[in-house]
Amino acid sequence: MSTTAQPPTESTALRRDALGVAGIVFLVLAAVAPLTGVVVVASLAIALGNGGGTPMSFLLVAAILLLFAVGYAQMSKQLVNAGGFYAFVVKGLGRTGGLVAGFIATLGYNFFVVGTIGTSGFFMQVIIADLTGFDLHWYVWGLASIVACFVLARTGIDFSSRVLGVALVLEVLILVVFDISVLVQTGYDAGAFSPESVLSGSLPIGLLLAATGFLGFEATALFSEEARDPLRTVPRATYTAITAIGLILGVTAWAVVSATGVAQAQQTALDHLESGDLIFTLAQTYLGGPLTTVMMVLLLVSLFAAMLAFHNSATRYLYSLGRARVLPRALARTRPGGAPQAAGLVQAGFAAVVAGLFLVAGADPIGTLVPAMLGFGTLSVLVLQGLAALSIVVHFRRARDRRTWSTLLAPGIGFLGLLTIVVMAVANFDIVAGSDALAIRLMPLLLVLALVGGLGYGAYLRGNRPEVYQGLDEDLERFNAHTGTPATPTTPV
Repeated sequence: MSTTAQPPTESTALRRDALGVAGIVFLVLAAVAPLTGVVVVASLAIALGNGGGTPMSFLLVAAILLLFAVGYAQMSKQLVNAGGFYAFVVKGLGRTGGLVAGFIATLGYNFFVVGTIGTSGFFMQVIIADLTGFDLHWYVWGLASIVACFVLARTGIDFSSRVLGVALVLEVLILVVFDISVLVQTGYDAGAFSPESVLSGSLPIGLLLAATGFLGFEATALFSEEARDPLRTVPRATYTAITAIGLILGVTAWAVVSATGVAQAQQTALDHLESGDLIFTLAQTYLGGPLTTVMMVLLLVSLFAAMLAFHNSATRYLYSLGRARVLPRALARTRPGGAPQAAGLVQAGFAAVVAGLFLVAGADPIGTLVPAMLGFGTLSVLVLQGLAALSIVVHFRRARDRRTWSTLLAPGIGFLGLLTIVVMAVANFDIVAGSDALAIRLMPLLLVLALVGGLGYGAYLRGNRPEVYQGLDEDLERFNAHTGTPATPTTPV
């Protein structure tokens, strides 16, 4: 009796039970990159925002995001899906709204990874050449970094979380040492929280720049399918991540403005704006030369960790859209260990090629590549967060949920806060992107393109591929059925 060999079944499943609360928090905080946030974001917020009152800006943004997280936690208990906020928007605003969110997320996260090639490559070239004399072109360093990220990500998300955990502990540790040194040698100035300081300079720009320091926290939802007990793990990781980011950036910003003098903080930061060495200059005073060198090396570690974390996030959006057949189904293929294989290769290749195009065009990595890519990525993620907040409110109102605080007021206030930040981001996009070039200022129009594309593609799928269109929310419910999460109606729009 003969038998016919069957081809191996193609795997499209992520690895289950790979991450606990700590693993997700490591992935999220690595994307936030606390040391990079202090060296870059805090310095910009002090210089261009509300100066000595910047610590309060970080705490206010944390409060807004924690309000959003209250509703986010409730939605997470009903939706476990690697689509992250794309899945949230499908659940709340319907299939076409989800397509718009998916396109915005895909654009934003992939552009963000392109930007990290520029930042990582540039700082690796400068710092390694300064410390060792070995000078290699920024694109070579950036390319080596994205290849390393791809290899680590293929190994599995649990391995990535361990690598990122080590990087996170080291960079947070050097910030804690700096904070304690300022406290012991100078003391913290409570005047940073006075109304005069908080309202000095430009509070709106201070809030806007502070908000960029939290980008990446929303990735907790992306890893829900790979989390242990996601109904508890994801909400806890979200609260922990937002609180940790707020405390790390807020306390360290307080240390910085105390070291410079609250009243003089903005002018001092402006004096160091072009060189970008405010934090390293203070570190020379409060940490000494050897530890400042350690901080510079850890900045490279921080930048690589951020690239790896955003590569993982961007890959999962491509994977989710491939699994839903919005993008080619091949993107949903996974390795035996559960890591998205094709999506990771496409993501890394896209980032390397786009960064290479900037190189061929002769663009400066810090002057053109980084502001263009990170600026648009920042705006995209802020819009995505706002859409998710609105989706939470709409979903629970449609479900006739009777809870007022956790499903209406808290996420509603969070949505209004995020909407305000988005409006400020569009109005001050040249500050977000660090450039007033016309091409940079026009980049927000790509969001309009994503809106039109999502609406048009939704109409096409509804009329020509109804099985794919119907499957956008059925995919969410199919996975929930396997995890035991409660299925609730999704709008058919």
